[in-house]
Order: sequence, then structure tokens, then C-alpha cells
Amino acid sequence: MIGNKYLLDTNIIIAWLQGEAAIANKIEKAEEVHIPIIVVGELYYGATFSTHLQKNIKEIKKVTSNYNVLLIDEGTAINYGNIKTELRKIGKPIPENDIWIAAIARQYELTVVTRDNHFKTIDSISLQNW
Repeated sequence: MIGNKYLLDTNIIIAWLQGEAAIANKIEKAEEVHIPIIVVGELYYGATFSTHLQKNIKEIKKVTSNYNVLLIDEGTAINYGNIKTELRKIGKPIPENDIWIAAIARQYELTVVTRDNHFKTIDSISLQNW
């Protein structure tokens, strides 16, 4: 993993949108910030259950218009298959969406920024907890 090129997990974006200044500072100093399309889906899912639907959708659109959203392609699918196989072999499954996030991180050599400890099970990705 090279420099400070980050892939943000859902919990980091939520904390950032809720005003955690430390996250905003780190994002501002980052060389690159990317958001996996899976996280965008999770954010929209959360917005549909919120009491502030329109406000939350507006915030999601602001984030996705200002930062690079990484989509899934065949390279991602190959990484997904490899990671899921690795996890199955060691008997440590993690949520499906997080395997996709890890696959994108591996594909683009990005550091996953998350507060979810189960990402530590995947040796081939770099992690930071903000």
C-alpha cells in the first residue's frame, strides 16, 4: 500500500458526517480518498431508515460528488473470490459487503479506513482505524 491513499468504510463516513473533526482533518490531509460503491449503497440504506431522509441523501450526494467512487469490475470480482476463499480456509467469515470493500482495496492498493475489527482477518490489505 502506497502513501496515504484511503478507501473509506461506512462507519468512517458516518462519523465524519456526524462532525468528527479528527476524521475531517485526516481526509483533508490525504493524498487520495476513495469510496467503494458498496459503501454508497450502505449509506443509502441507512438514509432510508432515518428520520432525516432528504438531509441524509443530500449529504451522501455531496460526498459522492467530491470523492472518487470505485465501482466493481472483473478485477474486483477476482479479488473478492480470492479473499472469500482465504477466509473460508481459515474459518473466519466476515460480512459479504466487507469482502467486496476489501477486494476493492486490494485491487487498487488502498488502505481501508474502518472501525470494524474483522477486517484484520484479511492479511493482504492495509488498515487504519480513525
